[in-house]
Amino acid sequence: MNKVTELAKLIDHSILHPTMTDQDLRRECEVARKYDVASVCVKPYAVKQAVTLLKGTDVMVGCVIGFPAGNSAIEVKVIEAETACNDGAVEIDMVINIGKALGGDWEYVENEISALTNACHRNGAILKVIFETDFVTREADIIRLCQICTQAGADYVKTSSGYGFVKQPNGDYNYRGATIPVLELMKKSVGQKVKLKAAGGVRNLDQLLAVQAAGCSRCGATATAAILEDAKKRWPASSRSIQPQG
Repeated sequence: MNKVTELAKLIDHSILHPTMTDQDLRRECEVARKYDVASVCVKPYAVKQAVTLLKGTDVMVGCVIGFPAGNSAIEVKVIEAETACNDGAVEIDMVINIGKALGGDWEYVENEISALTNACHRNGAILKVIFETDFVTREADIIRLCQICTQAGADYVKTSSGYGFVKQPNGDYNYRGATIPVLELMKKSVGQKVKLKAAGGVRNLDQLLAVQAAGCSRCGATATAAILEDAKKRWPASSRSIQPQG
């Protein structure tokens, strides 16, 4: 696998902004098709359409669950995940109940992650567990979540939704998303079978390379085209073998 292909298969192309229309979905699925990324990550109602749009490609369809705040009841998250799988999703990105984690109700968190892991695996999908590390900031909590995900058999731990906005000193709301220290902490805190996904704040090639070096197998991105076009310029010999999928 050449460098550009390797980086493309690191990317989950995110199509998640609340204002995105079906036209936007079609356009972004074409981006995913053109660059042959690992997957698209879409909103629950869009799964069927994304599966149709990407038929005949190697691009998988993933779906967010309990997104972005993680507040749905466990039973609702399970139903939402099962529905997405029935619609054709093979990857599920689920936001944990952030308040339960911050409050130290680890039994609830364990039950939630186990229930979603089992539901996904029963339906032939993998589960990525979103911690929302702009909110869950204590190292001890991140480590505990990594341990719970390992014990439950989740497939990935993931930093962020990309919508974990925190009020800044100037009154604006913003987020950091994936940071290298947090990724390194998560990587060393999970079992060998659990992979790592960065999300939030990865907007250029150097940032993608940095999260890859920190141990990520996947990275959520919206700037996919810009990142991979930059990669083609940096490694022109690799880009010659890249052909858009028809």
